[in-house]
Amino acid sequence: MATDLQPRMGIWFHLAHAARFVFWLLLIAVLLLVLFGRRDTTQLARNTLLDQFQSERKSRVIALIHRQESQSILGVPVSSYIDIEDSEAVLRAIRLTPDDQPIDVILHTPGGLVLAAEQIAKALAEHKGKVTVFVPHYAMSGGTLIAMAAQEIVMDRNAVLGPVDPQIGEIAASSILKAVEIKKDKSSDETLMMADMAQKARIQVATFVAELLEKRMPQKQAEALAVMLSEGRWTHDFPITVQAAKAMGFPVTTDMPRLVYALMDLYPQANAQRPSVIYVPMRGAGSAKPGSTDTPNHAPQAAEK
Repeated sequence: MATDLQPRMGIWFHLAHAARFVFWLLLIAVLLLVLFGRRDTTQLARNTLLDQFQSERKSRVIALIHRQESQSILGVPVSSYIDIEDSEAVLRAIRLTPDDQPIDVILHTPGGLVLAAEQIAKALAEHKGKVTVFVPHYAMSGGTLIAMAAQEIVMDRNAVLGPVDPQIGEIAASSILKAVEIKKDKSSDETLMMADMAQKARIQVATFVAELLEKRMPQKQAEALAVMLSEGRWTHDFPITVQAAKAMGFPVTTDMPRLVYALMDLYPQANAQRPSVIYVPMRGAGSAKPGSTDTPNHAPQAAEK
């Protein structure tokens, strides 16, 4: 009996081992299907909206959207900002656009590399067709630099732009120069070298911004505005509202198309245990009034910070 039972136990052991292997294989396959399948569905919806927007406006639509405040991989936050990969993609899209065709840029970003932002802004400024930038929520720092290349900046009534003062690492160039001014001879060699870099960065950014703005306004006004935005007068996250942007001379309007809001809904923030903001739409608010630029509410909505 013992000799007969031993082979049977060996067979069941191998079957159990094979079953565990198949279980984990299927589990991994399901997880990958859910992860990438959801992304494919979302991207398809984004492409559909962008295609609809292009058809309505007869333009090339470029979406440059960074959800820095929410992106994560396995719970680990991942920063997202304007980088060289973005500038390569945008420049490629501009090259593939006929010279006289309008370009619409949907912009939502905290900023990023000065080099990448300047490359995008320069390419947009040199495009012969009309360039319109749509800012549904915010376009800070390098995003503002890109917005300044447009003939028209369409902002939500509560959207903001920001200063373009350069940052050396995580420190504002103006703050480094201020520290050297206060400490004077007591500054270390490293601080003095950073101050030299900070001074050069301020001059470089101000010069680029002035050249960009001279295409839209008188030279003296462009130079004064370039200094104001790049000298570090405010903190780097200072909000430039629609009213302030208009007062500065930016070509700002607030006729935001509903499709832009719909596209932003397809860039959701990361899921949490519960939403930090929740609301239920009012009865009878299911459709927008004719000519309205607001997004209609079809169902209870939840948003997260």
